[in-house]
Amino acid sequence: MRVGLEARAATRPKGDPKKPSSMWTRAYVRLLLTGDVACAVIASEAVLGVRLWLGAFIPWTEVAFGLALAAAWPGAMAMAGAYRKRVHGEGSDEFRAVFNGGVALTAAVAIGAYATQTMLARSFVLGTIPLATLLTLIFRHRMRRRLHKRRMAGEYLRRVVAVGHRESILDLVMQFRRQPYHGMNVVAACLPPAASGSGVRVNGTVNGAGDGAGDGPDAGLGLDIAGVPVLGDFTNVAEVVEKVDADAVAVAACPELDGAALRRLAWSLEPKGTELFVAPALVDVAGPRTSIRPVAGMPLLYVEHPEFDGLRGMVKSLFDKVVALIALIILAIPMLVIAIIIRATSEGPALFKQTRIGRGGREFQLLKFRTMVNGAERLKVLLEHANEHDGVLFKIRNDPRVTKVGAFLRRYSIDELPQLINVLRGEMSLVGPRPPLPEEVARYGSDVRRRLVVKPGMTGLWQVSGRADLSWEESVRLDLRYVENWSLILDLQILWKTWGAVKSGEGAY
Repeated sequence: MRVGLEARAATRPKGDPKKPSSMWTRAYVRLLLTGDVACAVIASEAVLGVRLWLGAFIPWTEVAFGLALAAAWPGAMAMAGAYRKRVHGEGSDEFRAVFNGGVALTAAVAIGAYATQTMLARSFVLGTIPLATLLTLIFRHRMRRRLHKRRMAGEYLRRVVAVGHRESILDLVMQFRRQPYHGMNVVAACLPPAASGSGVRVNGTVNGAGDGAGDGPDAGLGLDIAGVPVLGDFTNVAEVVEKVDADAVAVAACPELDGAALRRLAWSLEPKGTELFVAPALVDVAGPRTSIRPVAGMPLLYVEHPEFDGLRGMVKSLFDKVVALIALIILAIPMLVIAIIIRATSEGPALFKQTRIGRGGREFQLLKFRTMVNGAERLKVLLEHANEHDGVLFKIRNDPRVTKVGAFLRRYSIDELPQLINVLRGEMSLVGPRPPLPEEVARYGSDVRRRLVVKPGMTGLWQVSGRADLSWEESVRLDLRYVENWSLILDLQILWKTWGAVKSGEGAY
């Protein structure tokens, strides 16, 4: 497994960053600023235009106030933190900042008008600012997609120095290279002084300990970890940062870097404003479940347990069933047409039933449109040698059992529509881990069985992240991340992204 991880980690980004981080960040912020002002101007002019069309009289003072509101819009965004570098291209903080800025400006205008007894048209509070917020959210979403595309092409990346043990750095490099849209490009590594010469790759081979490379501040020079050069140890991180002109330092969890050592490292990076990231040993736990609380003068990371039942669970179940019922009513006729086409083009029933494992290990009959020849399960044994997937899954890109109609249904995930019935019966959820087969569950380890504490889903992080193109390890990691961090907001985000994944058809076979 480690060899496979290292091979994937050795895949470099498509190109080197075209600009230093500080240059493209300033240019990106200027672009956001211009776009935000444009959104505010469009919202103001649109509301004024509608009022004119309805025959309202608009004095010049209101026109001037509308323009002043557009000018104040980027200030509201800045106060809410929408231009901070760390929120660009990652997470929901940027969109939350835009929303909070809009709410704050709405409150300021309403309270200011009331306090000064100014006769302001309600359209500013009820129309202009909400519309400006909506347009800005759409603009920011489009800009984020553009930023991700540029990063996938190897541009707009932060140059990062990774600090930690070899295995931790290798995992960090693997994650960043597998998902370059996060904008992190590891350009150098620093290992512990006593281990920097032990087990580090040298031109594709692995050196053992005791070669003397681990002594002194230059330990590990000339060595590399999956293509990332080792340029120093924990004592000279600041010098390595300056040497490679890095924008950030990412520290993987290791016992050598305790609180005092991290504090000294932060002090050494402060003069040049180099960012410092610390990857905790606790992985795949989302921000809402964690908080830092000072106890006895120490900042302790508090981790809440995930909530699977109670009120949140009831809301999720109700949401699933209501949406499934509405979808079944809307899609009833198209699904009937699909069933007729399947029966007309190949022998066998239109629906395929298969035993899957649901929440708590309970079996249920999963429904799908039949996409293979009748009796395809009996032919699976003859195709075991052609399995293209690692781990416990069975996948063949050009499976000979798939019919022509079935290939089309699979490409756009239309074959999964009958699972809306499973959702309505309470056996599945709209969003959740992939529903496994009994033989797959029989091979699960103790960690992987964690997937079974929630209902399986029609879609999930695995579907919007590559589907069948994912390795077994990546699929499990995404499912466990969902289990640990599920929320209704996350479900809505995944449902939104599912449309794009289905439209592209990537990883569906």
